[in-house]
Amino acid sequence: MVGERFFAVTIDVGDSMAALVDWRADQGCHRYLVTTVPDEVRAGVRGLLDRLGLVFGALDFSVTAEGEWFFLELNPNGQWGWIEAATGLPIASAIADVLEADSRR
Repeated sequence: MVGERFFAVTIDVGDSMAALVDWRADQGCHRYLVTTVPDEVRAGVRGLLDRLGLVFGALDFSVTAEGEWFFLELNPNGQWGWIEAATGLPIASAIADVLEADSRR
């Protein structure tokens, strides 16, 4: 999340057994799919970042086959460049927008 914008991506590891245990183990099998975030998850993320005073956060979730989201972690300095490169999502532009808006205050 950057400012008020969500950039959600599913990392599909297919049927790689190594990647099912640890998604980083077999990166050659990854597919990156832009996805949407359920409203209740959005509200929780927004509340968490507000409470922590953050305008950026890289959050990890595990999502069950039934679509239930489980929060794993929040990294306030998370890596995002590889996600932008894989998906074309304008994350760098969103960060620049937040920084520029903040400098005008």
